[in-house]
Amino acid sequence: MGGMGSGRHWHYGANDTTDDYRAIDVRRWQREGLLIAGCVFGRQWSRNGEVTASIQVRVETDRLWLIYRHRSGGGEWKDENYPVWFERTACNLGGQRLWFRCPARGCNRRVAILYGGGIFACRHCYKLAYPSQRETWDGRARIRADRIRARLGWEPGILNGDGLKPKGMHWRTFARLLAEYEANVEQVAEGMASWTGLKRLRQSK
Repeated sequence: MGGMGSGRHWHYGANDTTDDYRAIDVRRWQREGLLIAGCVFGRQWSRNGEVTASIQVRVETDRLWLIYRHRSGGGEWKDENYPVWFERTACNLGGQRLWFRCPARGCNRRVAILYGGGIFACRHCYKLAYPSQRETWDGRARIRADRIRARLGWEPGILNGDGLKPKGMHWRTFARLLAEYEANVEQVAEGMASWTGLKRLRQSK
C-alpha cells in the first residue's frame, strides 16, 4: 500500500549527516549540460572498490526518470524506478535555474540536492544535519582557530604554537586575527578541561 517513498524504509536515523549519503545535485548537472530533454546518462558509487549503487537518468522536459539500483552491507540488490520533477526559477541576470521537487510521498520540497538511501529524497525527509551542525561548540572553535592559522600561514594545529605576522599584512589586521585566534583557543581549552573533568568524574564512580 502507499506509494514511492511511503512507510519508513527510507527514513534513517536522526544522527546521520549529509556526508553519510549519496547525493545528486541539480546545479552540477545543469552546469554540465546534462539536463536537456532526451539526454541519458549514468552515475555509480563504490566503496572499497565495490559498486554499492548506480543510477541511470533519462531527462524529459519537466522531469527526469531515475532508475536506481542499490544495496547495503552486501545484501540483495534493490531496484527503484521513479520520476523527479523540475521547477524553474528566473535568475537575476537572465536564464533559468532548475530545482528538484523532492519525490518522497507528502514532501514535494524545492531543493537543489537529493540524498540517496532507499530512494533519493531531500535532507529534511531523511532528517539529515550538515556535518558542521554535529560539531561541539569547542570543536567549532578549533575549526575557526585552524582557519585563522591557515590565513596567517602558520603550521596547522593549535598545539604547534604561534607564528609571526605574515609579510605584507597590516598590523591592525594581524592584531584582530590574533585576538580572534586567542579567543577560539581559549574556548578549545575550556572544552578540553570540561571533557577531562567529566571523564575523571565518571572514572571515580
